[in-house]
Amino acid sequence: MVSIQQDGVSRILDSKWKIAAGAFFLLLLIIQIFIFLPIIDGLVLGLVFAYISRPIFMKLNRFPRLGAFVATMCIVVPMVFIIGSGMFEIFRQVVWIIENQADALNFLLDSFRTIDIPDRYASDVQQLIWDFSTSFLSLMGNSGIFSYAWDLVMFALNLVISIIVCYFLLADGHKFYAAVIDIVPADCKDSVIRYFAHLDIILQGIFIGNASAALVVSILSLVVFYAFGLSNILALSALIFIASVIPMFAGYTVLLAISAYRYFDMGLESAIIFFVVSSIVIYVPPELFVRPYLASLKSHIHPLLILLAFLGGAFVGGIAGFFAAPILLGAIVAGYRVYVDKEKSVCLFSDGSSHSETKTPE
Repeated sequence: MVSIQQDGVSRILDSKWKIAAGAFFLLLLIIQIFIFLPIIDGLVLGLVFAYISRPIFMKLNRFPRLGAFVATMCIVVPMVFIIGSGMFEIFRQVVWIIENQADALNFLLDSFRTIDIPDRYASDVQQLIWDFSTSFLSLMGNSGIFSYAWDLVMFALNLVISIIVCYFLLADGHKFYAAVIDIVPADCKDSVIRYFAHLDIILQGIFIGNASAALVVSILSLVVFYAFGLSNILALSALIFIASVIPMFAGYTVLLAISAYRYFDMGLESAIIFFVVSSIVIYVPPELFVRPYLASLKSHIHPLLILLAFLGGAFVGGIAGFFAAPILLGAIVAGYRVYVDKEKSVCLFSDGSSHSETKTPE
């Protein structure tokens, strides 16, 4: 019996309903993505928070709902409070600067006059401060307070959404993972499982270690800033948290800026005491205890790549991009590691030295 081979066009015509169904579901997926765009910050933050709070959830995994609730309340809610309060304080200061541009400019000029600068440079520097301040403050004023208010409302909404997403990812995330694995073809299932295992380890290393240490740092900074009588401690603690999340960009940058301000305001001795005490109290506990404890969760990705991913993502996509870019980087690296593992397995099998398969990461 002679079999008749179909050409490409005939196969496409025979599969026209499958193609139409696939195109229809792809269109639905694109529409759904556009619907989720306004709350993408909350969705990405929820994923990050789920990774950060998962160590506590794993201790209570016998009771998924209770464990997810406890982990969310213990880790995510304090973090959301610090970030949200800090951003609200920053917003309040921005509004004050917009409404009091003359006072803000006079403060900058008065601070400049306390610095001992040679006379031949003083007028040029003062003119530079004047030009920059007037143009910057004018730009902020033209942006409008209502625009800032709307951004603040959306930011608060996304923080609430992130808490909800974090809870359900912890409680039901394994069901979603199982559903994804079920639709994968049988011949690709092993590779997909290995891929998600690598991706999971990478994201743990990126988010759990850095973000947990940053949370401890920001909480300790609240205590230190309050003890030294600083103003706007919530905004400063939020900046400390954000700076500490990024590898190679520690919160020391914020401490140096505060120390410089105290130098001009209260003298060298006060600035040195503040910097030494804050460095010891804020950074010794997380560096000696939190990061070593989470050392096994390192991503083994070069810090420069993670730094570029964080910063580049922030410039492109704001808060969502800040965390989504490292996730995309981890997805690429996970694919590379699955390919390398597969090649090693093939080489070992072909030369007869070993017939064991590469183990899936725990």
